[in-house]
Amino acid sequence: MTDVRRLPEDFLLKMQKLLGEEYGQYLKSFKEEWKPGLRVNTWKIDPRDLAKLVPWDLEPVPWTDNGFYYDGSLEGEALRPSKHPAYYAGLYYLQEPSAMTPAAMLPVVPGDRVLDLCAAPGGKSTELASKLKGRGMLVSNDISYSRARALLKNLELAGAANICVTSEAPEKLACVWPEYFDKILVDAPCSGEGMFRRDEDMVKDWKEKGPEYYVPVQRQILSQAAAMLKPGGYMMYSTCTFSVEEDEGNVSYILEEFPQMELCCLGLDKVPGACGGFGLSGCMRLFPHRLRGEGHFLALMRKKGGDDGEARTEHGGVRGTADKGIFRSTDKGILPPIDPGTVRKRARAVEKEKELDVFLGQSGVEWDYGRIVIHQDNVYYLPEGLAWNLPLRFLRTGLLLGELKKGRFEPSQALAMSMKAGQFPNTVSFPAGDSRVLRYLKGETISLEVDEGPVRGWCLAAMEGFPLGWAKGTGMSLKNKYYPGWRWQ
Repeated sequence: MTDVRRLPEDFLLKMQKLLGEEYGQYLKSFKEEWKPGLRVNTWKIDPRDLAKLVPWDLEPVPWTDNGFYYDGSLEGEALRPSKHPAYYAGLYYLQEPSAMTPAAMLPVVPGDRVLDLCAAPGGKSTELASKLKGRGMLVSNDISYSRARALLKNLELAGAANICVTSEAPEKLACVWPEYFDKILVDAPCSGEGMFRRDEDMVKDWKEKGPEYYVPVQRQILSQAAAMLKPGGYMMYSTCTFSVEEDEGNVSYILEEFPQMELCCLGLDKVPGACGGFGLSGCMRLFPHRLRGEGHFLALMRKKGGDDGEARTEHGGVRGTADKGIFRSTDKGILPPIDPGTVRKRARAVEKEKELDVFLGQSGVEWDYGRIVIHQDNVYYLPEGLAWNLPLRFLRTGLLLGELKKGRFEPSQALAMSMKAGQFPNTVSFPAGDSRVLRYLKGETISLEVDEGPVRGWCLAAMEGFPLGWAKGTGMSLKNKYYPGWRWQ
């Protein structure tokens, strides 16, 4: 916990002016331990079922159905939430409770095209993916390539398949996807004042880069996001700072610069202890002395209008009249229509790879072969709505199915995690308490019991039915194919 005496004097004076009579309560909150939380991945498991698998008492977070506080004081490495097999199965994500609010309150529905513009490390993106339930498309972006790599891992661990992960400046994305997304989340980089209680390093960063540094950055990001939001779409702006300039000030700026944007009122009753904005009604603020969470700010905006008579195509452009065809907008101008022959060509390419074709046919999934792309021996399954040759820096385009090696097909860890419990026919599932679960996660060869084997060929290793990764059955043992970079350490 941060010692309040280490807080900058100018910050304390600002908070005293902002909070008035509540200022003393805010200072007292620095003597209280912050409460850790986890958010259940409802795309994979019901919260009630997760509670039966983990050793901690889960106390509901009031503002989200799948968020819980847990007791982080249990001793023993195996009892740490980041070490439990359920974490490796992608059944939950460790997330500070207040940080759960933006994705929870953005009204995403299955089939939406969603953009998480400042997405790393993935806490909010994984929840958005869960809300999409495998339909539509989620674009998760972070301008930092190294942070985007961590983002990709967390999305794949969560079993998200209808994704693309990019590392681009927002203006580059806006050139490719103008007025394209149904929902956009901008959890902007900020001065981090709301995290001072939990993380003393944020205080050090604030002294180097305060609100005056972040405001122009945030306005640039928000302006590009507004350009990518389609008429009728919703944009959630959130920060973890108390700065009025970074919060209400930026919202007011967007409303003035983009008259087609309007502020939607966030019901304070949805988050017990929340309060409204300062000088701008309709926003939401979370303070650590008012609720069991850290500081956060939220504002939900909508772009006025709706269907302007031109339906958005699945490739990000506009479907015009019959003589215009289907076009895709990019920063290089209008590209030619995607020829239906390309779809047939992709399907034939898959069918020529016999081992791949057989594996997909036996996987328990109905694949659209026209969305499968083979590129440099890697096999990808594109989300509905993603063109292959967009001029962006991608870390992932859809679901990585696996790799072709001289005609042989090796399925990927991402494909394993995308499988639902019981979906893959050739699955070996171990009880949660079986020592072989951790041994598998460590990369060891696994011996089977008489009633479990023999098993041959590619199989899915699972815990209580929930996939962990691949193995190769050789009779009464499983040759471990768990991804080395994810192994239990």
